[in-house]
Amino acid sequence: MRARAAVLMVGIGGFVAGAGAQALAHHAFAAEFDAGSPIELTGTVVRMEWVNPHTWIHIDVAQEDGSAQRWMIEGGPPTSLLRRGFTKRSLLAGTEVFVEGFRSKDGSNKANGRDVTFADGSKLFLGSSGTGAPRDGRDPTELPR
Repeated sequence: MRARAAVLMVGIGGFVAGAGAQALAHHAFAAEFDAGSPIELTGTVVRMEWVNPHTWIHIDVAQEDGSAQRWMIEGGPPTSLLRRGFTKRSLLAGTEVFVEGFRSKDGSNKANGRDVTFADGSKLFLGSSGTGAPRDGRDPTELPR
């Protein structure tokens, strides 16, 4: 009986430790992004990462000298994007997009995406105001104050 209790305690401890690590990996908007630094980027999708806790869109933004600058755009969790109409085919490599969002506090080529607009004018909401991003009415799940 004691052996069974010990195995149970080790199992519970492992679960709690794993859950804690996941919680630490997830961050609030304000921990990494600056609500006072909105950014607009037009670029070509290089790849889309459907990973938890946030999706990432990698785009190349053309520079005046003809070079391309790679940007990483953070989106909401995969399940949230799927509920909003994204599919794994929505952002294939080569897709031209216009992204509105908020720049990373560290000045790197990273941003939290708010909206992505496609060449045909269709738009999808990328972000989540529930994490501390500015509440501006763009989030269809945002509750009125």
